[in-house]
Amino acid sequence: MRRFSGDTLLVATHNVGKLEEIAHLMQPFGVAVVGAGEMGLPEPEETETTFIGNARIKAHAAALATGLPALADDSGIVVDALDGAPGVYTADWAETGSGRDFIMAMGKVHDRLRATGAAQPWTARFCCTLVLAWPDGHDEVFEGKVEGRVVWPMRGAAGHGYDPIFQPDGYEVTFAEMDRWEKNRISHRADAFARMIGSCFG
Repeated sequence: MRRFSGDTLLVATHNVGKLEEIAHLMQPFGVAVVGAGEMGLPEPEETETTFIGNARIKAHAAALATGLPALADDSGIVVDALDGAPGVYTADWAETGSGRDFIMAMGKVHDRLRATGAAQPWTARFCCTLVLAWPDGHDEVFEGKVEGRVVWPMRGAAGHGYDPIFQPDGYEVTFAEMDRWEKNRISHRADAFARMIGSCFG
């Protein structure tokens, strides 16, 4: 397991919310976090069919382009009654001709669940795969998840993506009804981060 020894970590994302979340998680380690958008990096095409594959594409492209260690994540919601969909295509389900529409995407999840006739609870989990890559081609991989269920109708205005329809186990509220820092404490990304920090930063 390779230890992180630099003072700057490039996060291979153009998502401001995700960048803020990661910067907060990295704060205790005195590591400066910079986003791919700030560095003017393009978003590479995600051509793999697994979370690990797509995270690797993003992390290695960013590390190679900048000479900095780069962190990328690929994450999504996996719904059991939909045979794991949308999974790696979580963001794709929200794509429209004019950007991403997650309200539409959440409606699609609900419509497909209703079409299957699956009984509730509609068990699901958010999954996150982190890849920390170095410019020399080395990488380390960490996976995290949070179990829960899909609920309908949508609830809450906080969070992003599919948060309004995901209720984590042990809670009566959705991710979108939760305080953002509480969500960040128990999320799939926090789980993967805890594994990475314990191995590479702690």
